[in-house]
Amino acid sequence: MARRRNRGRSVNGIFLLNKPMGLSSNQALQRVKNLFDANKAGHTGSLDPLATGVLPICLGEATKFSQFLLESDKHYLSTFTLGVRTETGDCDGAIREEQDASAITEQQIELAIEAFRGDILQIPSMYSALKHNGQPLYKLARQGIEIEREPRPVTVFKYNILDFRPGPKAELDVEVHVSKGTYVRSLAEDLGNAIGCGAHVSALHRNIAGPFMDTETITLEELQKRRETVEPTDLDVLLKPMDIAVADRMAVELSAVVAGYFQLGQPVMSNQAFRNGQEGDIVRVFREGGDFLGVGEVTEEGQVAPKRLVVEDA
Repeated sequence: MARRRNRGRSVNGIFLLNKPMGLSSNQALQRVKNLFDANKAGHTGSLDPLATGVLPICLGEATKFSQFLLESDKHYLSTFTLGVRTETGDCDGAIREEQDASAITEQQIELAIEAFRGDILQIPSMYSALKHNGQPLYKLARQGIEIEREPRPVTVFKYNILDFRPGPKAELDVEVHVSKGTYVRSLAEDLGNAIGCGAHVSALHRNIAGPFMDTETITLEELQKRRETVEPTDLDVLLKPMDIAVADRMAVELSAVVAGYFQLGQPVMSNQAFRNGQEGDIVRVFREGGDFLGVGEVTEEGQVAPKRLVVEDA
């Protein structure tokens, strides 16, 4: 059986999208992929349809390094509405329960938040993209099926109140800095339960994802407007280089000859890695002169073993 060929052109890099409200991450990804006429694309961590903000989209060979961005910390600005519990933990879900939140004070909230800072255990929402037997939990939830979920360790580095507007349906603006796998909707629901009136996320914006800030992003509307007057290849100037996904890792350079062996999948000796690396370290690998070749892992002998290789002219 013949292999199915990817449609589109070979283009490699990372596009920083400011995802609009109302689109799923996959819908936004497909629009960007089509505008670039790319043959391969993947995003680096889902944002709910109601959410806006930083959504790095990897094109071509950059998809090989998306895992490093998936594992990075995230920063969010969010509004919680108190006194209203919803099925999904956000404003897209049907209301399950309402309670007057007029008596809630900012001091109460601050005391309750303290329990959710630092290393905590969090039960993922049934409306998350986590999978059970190959099925995303949100699909099961929509069928009325609830699966028992194990609490997962996450870290909340920052959880600060920005503004509080009291009332029967009080609103709380927060900024949070969290580790991978942390659900802001769960933070809202857990806080609502702790103060006794329930809560849900009514607005969510991701302002930082790993090394990327929302000030660097481009909206889908801006990208579409540019595409109306230029060819897809002219959009490539908007892409970040692939290696920026692992910019926090040590960089090593290989001579042309040694680089050739590395590209064939063989571990190679690097004086930089031998002197400065530790066994298990992931390093960025470049050919002498600048070409990014991929990432490698430092071995016990101080060599660099290929982990993810860039296929040239892919």
